Amino acid sequence: MTATDTAIDAFQEHRPVLMGVAYRMLGRVTDAEDVVQDAWLRWSRADRSDVREPRAYLVRITTRLAVDRLRQAQARRESYVGPWLPEPVVTDFGPTVPDTAEQAVLADTVSLAVLVVLESLSPLERAVFVLREAFGLPFAEIAATLERGEAAVRQLAARARKHVEERRPRFDVDPAQQRDLTERFLAAATEGDLDGLMALLAPDVRLVGDSGGKSKAPVRVIETADKVGRFVAGASRQGGAEWFDFRLTEFNGGVGLLALDKGKLDAAFQLGIVDGKVQYIYIVRNPDKLQSLV
Repeated sequence: MTATDTAIDAFQEHRPVLMGVAYRMLGRVTDAEDVVQDAWLRWSRADRSDVREPRAYLVRITTRLAVDRLRQAQARRESYVGPWLPEPVVTDFGPTVPDTAEQAVLADTVSLAVLVVLESLSPLERAVFVLREAFGLPFAEIAATLERGEAAVRQLAARARKHVEERRPRFDVDPAQQRDLTERFLAAATEGDLDGLMALLAPDVRLVGDSGGKSKAPVRVIETADKVGRFVAGASRQGGAEWFDFRLTEFNGGVGLLALDKGKLDAAFQLGIVDGKVQYIYIVRNPDKLQSLV
């Protein structure tokens, strides 16, 4: 086996982890893929003779590239039209995550709700949070990755964790309940049944739509059950929900709903459930963010 073959095999072995780090850092599949491709180019050109732990080396490269990309992305998002949501991604953790508890942690850190909260962290705080909370890296390794002292990294981790805990919605994660509520919500929405919707919505429910100005969606967050219920029922009547083919699926660690118009994916929906009520409704209609679900 040549040195090139060895490099390719090592990279492919760790590629799922690298994509996991990059996606949690950036919230966009395309950006994550670009970062991982750049990591491959650096890995293929590097002197690997002294690399004892390829996984740690590759995670280090990927994280640094993602931090740089995130700084650029944050500047671009200031001009984004309407609310910004992460790009939905199919979550299949596969046989590399055999432990149920570990899979639950990975699912939580890739949820739309958590990724939205991570947007409010600094790039370094986000990197520390992702590496520590999602992948369990030691503080010493994170410090080496970010070229910071271990004490400083511990402070970043504590600050990021506190920030996320204070802002993270406490959604119920029972898949059966989420599926049931999603199906009931879909039935009420497609029928324009305002009373049926109101029975499902929490009083302080929030609806967040992301279109990037490229399709129809609210340009502001809609709040309270009355306003959200009337918006959903009205949109169903005006938009002709009967024209859409709705499919239940799973993305970002939870049950979701896809709306297809003549076979073309038009929107992705996901509900956040708390105490049997819909607390959040996420709607992604930006066509650039639907490609990974097609």
